[in-house]
Amino acid sequence: MWPITPTCTQRCRHWGDSVAFEARNVIDVDERLRVVGTAHISTQSVELVRRQIKEWGPDLVAVELCPSRMAALTEPETLESEDLLKIINEGRSAMILLQSALAAQQRRMGIASGEKPGAELLAAIEAAEDAEIPIELIDRDVVITLRRAWAKMGLFEKWRVLNALLWDEDEDEDVSIEEMLGDSDLLSKLLEDARAVAPRAGEVLIDERDAFLAGRIQQIRGKGKILAVVGAGHLKGVAHHLGEPAMETTSRLAELKLEPKKPTWPKAVVMTIPILLLGAVIWMAYNGEMGDLRQTAEAWLVLNALLAGLGVLVARGHPLSILVGAIASPITSLNPTLAAGWFAGYTQLKVAAPTGKDAQDFLVLDEFSLFWRNRVGRVLMVTALGNLGSTLGAWLAGGAIIGLLLS
Repeated sequence: MWPITPTCTQRCRHWGDSVAFEARNVIDVDERLRVVGTAHISTQSVELVRRQIKEWGPDLVAVELCPSRMAALTEPETLESEDLLKIINEGRSAMILLQSALAAQQRRMGIASGEKPGAELLAAIEAAEDAEIPIELIDRDVVITLRRAWAKMGLFEKWRVLNALLWDEDEDEDVSIEEMLGDSDLLSKLLEDARAVAPRAGEVLIDERDAFLAGRIQQIRGKGKILAVVGAGHLKGVAHHLGEPAMETTSRLAELKLEPKKPTWPKAVVMTIPILLLGAVIWMAYNGEMGDLRQTAEAWLVLNALLAGLGVLVARGHPLSILVGAIASPITSLNPTLAAGWFAGYTQLKVAAPTGKDAQDFLVLDEFSLFWRNRVGRVLMVTALGNLGSTLGAWLAGGAIIGLLLS
C-alpha cells in the first residue's frame, strides 16, 4: 500500500475540491452545449476554463465579452489624445467614468484574490487560439448596458449605487471569491443584496443580460459543439433561458440591444431657459425696467460662471480650464448643442496633456480617488463636472429670472 504523505493528502484534497468546484459551475445543456460559470477574478476559474477547452474539445468557444471589453483585455494599449477628444465631443465622459469606476471596483477584488480581472476570459481566448478554435463574443455592448441601467434607475437608486461604488468600504472581507463560487446559496445571497441596493439596475445587469447571453448562444447553436464561458452570477439564468424555445429567446435580442430613449423634459427645460431669458430681457427693456434687467444679467452670468467653474475646480482642473469653463457657461447655456464642460475638458487636455504612462495607469486604476491624480481621469472629470455645474447654474438662473418676473 502506498504511504499517505502530507503532499499526497494535499493533492487529493485539491483534486477533490476541483471536482466539486467543476460540478457546481459547469452545466451541460445537451451533448453539444456546455455552459461554464466563472468569476472574473478567480484563479480556480482560470484553471477550470483551460481544462474544459483542453478536455471537452469544443468546436467554438463563446465568451461573455463585447468587442470593446475584448479589446481592453487583449489590447490594453494607451488611450490617445484623439480618443479623449472624441469622448468629450460625444458627451460620453460621465458614462466612461462610471464604467471605469466599475472596473476599478473589480480590480480591487482581483488584487485581493491574486488574480487579474477577466483573467479567465483571457484564458479562454488564449486557449481557444492555441487550439485554433473559433471565438464568439456573446455579450451586449457594455455602454448600452450601462446606459440602460442608468436610465432605469431613479434618483435615490443612482445615489445608492454611486455611494456604494465610489465611497463605501467592503465590510465583509472574510468572504473569498473561491468560497462564493463554491457556495451557490452565498452567491445567490450576494446577488440579492446587490438587487436590494439597486433593483432596477439589477434587472438590467443580471436579468436582461441572462436573456441576451442565452439568445446569442441560441443564435450560434448551428456552429457545432459549443463551450460558453459566462459569469457565475449568470449561470442559472442563462441555463433557464436556454430551456425555453429558441425562437422566443432570440426574438428578444433586438429589443435588448436598443439604447434607452433620452427623456425629453431635460432638453425642453434647457431650450426653454434661453427663450425665457430672451423674453425677459425684451420685456424689461420695453418697460424700461433697467434695474431688473441688470439683475437678470447678473444672475445669469454669475450663477452659470460660478457653478461651472466650481465643477471644474472640484475636478482639480487647471486654473485656465476653470476660467474657460466659467466664461463658456453663460454662453453655452443659451445653446443646447454646446456644453461648457467640453471647452473646459479640451483646455485641460491641452494645458496638461496626458502622457502614454498616464493612459496606461488609467487603465489599471484600482481606486476611484486616484482618478483625480491621473491626467486622463482628470480630463474626464473636468468635462463631466464642468457640464454638471453649468447645467445647475442655468437651472438656478432660470429660477431666479422667473422670480424676478413674478415679483
